[in-house]
Amino acid sequence: MPDTTSKINFTNGDSEFDTNGVQYVINPNDEFGLTRAIWFQEQQGANVTVVNVGGPDTEPTLRKALAIGANEAIRVNANPTDGLFVAKQLAEVIKTGGYDLVIAGKESLDYNGGMVPGMIAGILGSNFVNSCIDLKVEGNNATAVREIDGGKETVSTTLPLIVGGQKGLVEEKDLRIPNMRGIMTARTKALQVLEPVGADVATKAVKFEKPAPKSAVKLVSPDNLDELINLLHNEAKVI
Repeated sequence: MPDTTSKINFTNGDSEFDTNGVQYVINPNDEFGLTRAIWFQEQQGANVTVVNVGGPDTEPTLRKALAIGANEAIRVNANPTDGLFVAKQLAEVIKTGGYDLVIAGKESLDYNGGMVPGMIAGILGSNFVNSCIDLKVEGNNATAVREIDGGKETVSTTLPLIVGGQKGLVEEKDLRIPNMRGIMTARTKALQVLEPVGADVATKAVKFEKPAPKSAVKLVSPDNLDELINLLHNEAKVI
């Protein structure tokens, strides 16, 4: 996804995202999931494969994931047009590879769709835990903690399992930064490119709009409470 510090613009009549000058990073929710997967690798001998749907321009991001510690990477060579299309592509990779645990971000922080992990689980008939903030796996059994309104819920389930992870799955301080050895090793790790399976594109972007600019701030003297109340009542209309 675009770095959150990137300046966002649109082109072609505001129907397309302008990628000029934009730096790309691993989606933060996915990065929490990747770090948790590396923990399973180190503690339980798991093999970690990172997968995305995208063009050749996404390969540097996959290489970063390999430098962090993933064993191999797969890129489905297609434009990620919508959530269902992406889910179908990833589901095919998961089914073909026989993966028993998939840790995805619960949503990307650019489009905030929040659809892909649940759709993958639906397509494959796998168990699914969303908004996951803790995960333990013992054999074929998994215990997960997920964030719910007003608290947390602990659930037990079995593999195969699809997880929609977020901050809490690991903490920010636990995120891995690629070191020189990891960067050099990543160059020798496999990055496989697959052609997409047939899937209809169900939606398309019609138009993007930026949020309206914030209005000017009005400062009111602390001694003039009547004016403050008047502005809150008649202009802001919050009282």
